[in-house]
Amino acid sequence: MAEQHCYEVEVKSLLGSEERANAIRGNLYRIDPKTRLANRSSQLNHYFMGGNLKALLESVVHRCLSEEKCLQFEQIAKTSKNFSVRTRQKDTGVYLVVKASVDDASSHNGTARLEFDEKVVLPLDTLDSLVLGSGFQYQAKWSREREEYLCMGLSVCLDKNAGYGWLAEFEKIVHDQNDIPQARKEIYEFMKEVGAEELSQERLERMFAFYNEHWQEYYGTEKVFTVE
Repeated sequence: MAEQHCYEVEVKSLLGSEERANAIRGNLYRIDPKTRLANRSSQLNHYFMGGNLKALLESVVHRCLSEEKCLQFEQIAKTSKNFSVRTRQKDTGVYLVVKASVDDASSHNGTARLEFDEKVVLPLDTLDSLVLGSGFQYQAKWSREREEYLCMGLSVCLDKNAGYGWLAEFEKIVHDQNDIPQARKEIYEFMKEVGAEELSQERLERMFAFYNEHWQEYYGTEKVFTVE
């Protein structure tokens, strides 16, 4: 049976203040009393640049993951031209994450991406060393506190990010690329109902670039910057 891909359709909204985050949280329960908090975690996310997915497949994926996951990763490596590699530590363990764009936006911040997100039985620094040994370099290190809610078939994450402040991510996972436009439409309609506005890709890329340049000043802190 052919491996089934997961496409992550995601739209971000910059909230800024804790008051705005509280308002969005309240609106989730207002529109759907069955809304539930699925997870709360503290995360470290390490972003990498350079390198290639074929080298990562040989040195990390084949070493750490099942044959099924290797085949899934290999398919992404074959078809993607724009990808983002990161490692993640959260309360449930350490993960290797690869996101490959399927629209015109970047693989870092795009609204529709192939997603590979798998747990590995390694400490974060060991996984980082394997990625670095595959020809990648650190781009930046990020830290955040995340609350993940499930509401009306969507995943809504309220993140308190170092540098960015409060950010909301509205996400739907689909398994057919043809379903991406409808999923994006559902997200936009949902965001309007809860009072959230999309953070433009242009501003998001400017914020991302600023953070990457200054990440050592913000990583692990509650300091926030503003980039228009």
